[in-house]
Amino acid sequence: MSRPFAIVAVAVCALIWGTTWYAITLQLGPVDAVVSIVWRFGLAALVLFAFCAAPRRPLRLNRAQHLAAAGQGAFVFATSYGFVYAAEENVASAIVAVIFAALAFVNLILFRLMAGQKAARGAWLGALLGVIGVAVLSLGQLSGVGAGLNPGLGVAFALTAVLASALGNWFAWRAQQAGAPVIPATAWAMAYGTAMLALYGSATGVEWRIEPTPAYVLSLLYLSILGSVVAFALYFTIARHRGYALARYISALTPPIAMLVAVLF
Repeated sequence: MSRPFAIVAVAVCALIWGTTWYAITLQLGPVDAVVSIVWRFGLAALVLFAFCAAPRRPLRLNRAQHLAAAGQGAFVFATSYGFVYAAEENVASAIVAVIFAALAFVNLILFRLMAGQKAARGAWLGALLGVIGVAVLSLGQLSGVGAGLNPGLGVAFALTAVLASALGNWFAWRAQQAGAPVIPATAWAMAYGTAMLALYGSATGVEWRIEPTPAYVLSLLYLSILGSVVAFALYFTIARHRGYALARYISALTPPIAMLVAVLF
């Protein structure tokens, strides 16, 4: 992957994810959040599997690759997004996006501790400044600034989602180290995460339904195809070919876009 293409991919991914924070709010309402996430990533997994099957790309993974994909699915597509949707039920979507800027700092710590990867001082400084900005805005929410049913709970959910997402990134790196192709590994990870949430939803007695309104259906398609298939394929491709350091710029570019969308809509 050339550097110009990687930069364009970062910009596209940031633009997509910057708009998905608002799209998620259109999923909240009569349909349980767990159900909406199952529809989202279930559809995305099917699209990725079909994408691989059409030109007969290999879909099979070995045991180590499946274990890594299962870990990625558990933390990114099940735990992290479960808490993201819960957070957006309690705090403004732009604030949740801003809190995710802390993912860069958490990734640096996690990969340093668990993978022995060292980052430049500039990366640590930039990530730290992002965390300080997150803290200021989060305190504003806790003080009652902005919209939200329960801002304190929403911020706590968002921070939990960040931690889960960082662990999911580590499992994605483990899949890379095990030699798993990026698209099949992402498809399996989404499938595993979807299955885990479906089991959780069935155990807790959620109602499996789809809200037959244009806002819900169109936002679901947007989140599934662009927000999941395209964005995650780009993100993990960038991370594998150019490193997670470059991919981390996405978490810095996404919040301003999310804020602009929140202000406009």
